[in-house]
Amino acid sequence: MTSLKNAELFAKTKHGGKLNEIGVTYSNHLENVVSRLKSLGIIDEEVLCAGWLQDILEHTDTSFDELFEKFGRRVSTLILSLTKTKLVIDTNDNSTLSLTKKRSISKKERQKEYGIKIKESETFAKLIKLCEISTNLSELRIQRNSKTKKRRILKELRFYLSIIEKELMENTEYPNAKIMLKSINQNITNQTKNITKAKSHSNVKIGTKKK
Repeated sequence: MTSLKNAELFAKTKHGGKLNEIGVTYSNHLENVVSRLKSLGIIDEEVLCAGWLQDILEHTDTSFDELFEKFGRRVSTLILSLTKTKLVIDTNDNSTLSLTKKRSISKKERQKEYGIKIKESETFAKLIKLCEISTNLSELRIQRNSKTKKRRILKELRFYLSIIEKELMENTEYPNAKIMLKSINQNITNQTKNITKAKSHSNVKIGTKKK
């Protein structure tokens, strides 16, 4: 079995039939992320493995040590850079890794630190994040979620996009990333407008008096 197929099966087994925040199974969500990575021209198997496993530390009982043992240093560190976690990585030398528990912090502070982590991550981590944002937007458009929830998610996705956009626009190795960036920006604009329109129509109906 290839490493990529192993990563796919491991992710599907660990996540089971659980739904993500938007209401889509993790299996379908991750499959769409990996599909988008391939559409960018990425053939690096370790990067594609990380695409399948990006939510494994945050949303399952998988430990970093287990991940490191199964998929190696590069895959596990890529995933760690994409994980909102209370754990930080310590590199004592070139061969050993360990995780240290971090102090308890608020959700807002954790999101801020996650943004810094993404900004400092390698290009492949940013490309995985780009494909995740694209997938989330597609899911958000077709799933039934409240306007408040959609607005919050769109704001969060826009924040992460702003962190990775500049570097990826300047990247020449994967030119299709620029096309995806433009599509994402248009998608965010359209969904935001739709929410505003829906709110406006709702206010008109409430303000209309029966004669």
